[in-house]
Amino acid sequence: MSLELGVNIDHIATIRQARGTMYPDLLEAMKLVEDAGAHAITIHLREDRRHIQDADVYAIKKHCQRRLNLELAATDEMVAIACDVAPSDACVVPEKREELTTEGGLDVIGLFDRIKKSTQTLNKEGIRISLFIEPSIEHIKRVPDIGAPVIELHTGTYANATGDAQKREFERIVAATEYADEQGIQVNAGHGLDYNNTQIIAAIPQIKELNIGHSIVARAVFVGIKQATQEMLALLEQARG
Repeated sequence: MSLELGVNIDHIATIRQARGTMYPDLLEAMKLVEDAGAHAITIHLREDRRHIQDADVYAIKKHCQRRLNLELAATDEMVAIACDVAPSDACVVPEKREELTTEGGLDVIGLFDRIKKSTQTLNKEGIRISLFIEPSIEHIKRVPDIGAPVIELHTGTYANATGDAQKREFERIVAATEYADEQGIQVNAGHGLDYNNTQIIAAIPQIKELNIGHSIVARAVFVGIKQATQEMLALLEQARG
């Protein structure tokens, strides 16, 4: 199975919003990422609009030459926007206003009804749904009942851990990936992945796509976003080589 890269460009918008300027241009960044060979463009329209704005979503959808993956909370407002924009993919994620970044996976057990309602609405619009969840077999067991064909495993705990704790979390990701694949669920992964910790995740053969953003944007400060994307793609290719 080939491995695809979705590049999250949220933090290009973070730089812009820090000063309330018109630059850097998200569409220019998107084109460079596409030219570099990325398979998808990922953006997260948060309820607090801290980086991506509504107008960005519509502009990116209009000009995107790859798959557009829109991350969103399972709220009526966000689901309505997603239905209007009609991206190729939509990833339902948890959201807290005070968090610096997404802190974990969806509680697909406790919030089952809300997530299922959002998923059904998006499915009716022909949008492919993924659920951003912890690498937990218990949670994965509920995914078919929700109706999502894809999951994205939260790799943040793995990325932030060291030593034996990181090894245990990696083993948890492998077990979750193998179980989901056996159930016919597509497995993506992301969060906290960088140029040092990605290859071991990329080498898991059942994973179809990695979504990576912050580390690529950080690397772009030094080498430009096109080269930063190409470097990450090269790491993924080496991992599957």
